[in-house]
Amino acid sequence: MIRLLVSAAALFVLTGQAAAQVPDLSALLPAGEGSASGRIIQAIALLTVLSLAPGILIMVTSFTRFVIAFSFLRSGIGLQTTPGNLILISLALFMTFYVMAPTFDKAWEDGIQPLMNNEISEEVAYVRVTTPFREFMLEQVREEDLVLFDDLAAGRVTENEAQTAEEVELRVLIPAFMISELRRGFEIGFLIALPFLVIDMIVATITMSMGMMMLPPTVISLPFKALFFVLIDGWNLLVGSLVRSFF
Repeated sequence: MIRLLVSAAALFVLTGQAAAQVPDLSALLPAGEGSASGRIIQAIALLTVLSLAPGILIMVTSFTRFVIAFSFLRSGIGLQTTPGNLILISLALFMTFYVMAPTFDKAWEDGIQPLMNNEISEEVAYVRVTTPFREFMLEQVREEDLVLFDDLAAGRVTENEAQTAEEVELRVLIPAFMISELRRGFEIGFLIALPFLVIDMIVATITMSMGMMMLPPTVISLPFKALFFVLIDGWNLLVGSLVRSFF
């Protein structure tokens, strides 16, 4: 009985010490003007944005145009897995960094770096970070797409008023920019696939005239299309044309 009482007393003392060592939640959160609940919401919002970073990269940058053009190129040549998806996506990603470098630098210097140095507030940093991306998207978006999403959103931005980055809402600008990039990507893809289609038609006509009915024309045209693309220095022409299309 005495041992049981001593064990219970020791357990109570250890439990009290452990409870005393639990840190305060406010000490774990960064200092700020808001309450602990507000800072928790800010932390959750930050984690959400970081988890959606790949999607944001696709939505507001030149990545869409690059990856669609490279996909059309692979399909036009007739290669299913060469170059691989990893190679095409990596090339599109680094070309995106190349094209978006001035925008990234401006967003870093005007918004992120002052925020990290506690020189500006989060609201001011948000405006300064998004403004370079707004300007980039406004330069690339089509007026028809911008007006379409403005009408769907029942906004007040018209074709004549949407001239500055501050006047366009992101809910209107981002989807309009995305479908504009999809359209341009398909236009470029058509121009890429057209010469390869001509080669396929020529090879198919020759094989049919020679009576080789059971031989698929793509088997013969594949090396000719690859050779044609190499001889014209296709990667240099394609990547150079894609980069110039943004300037």
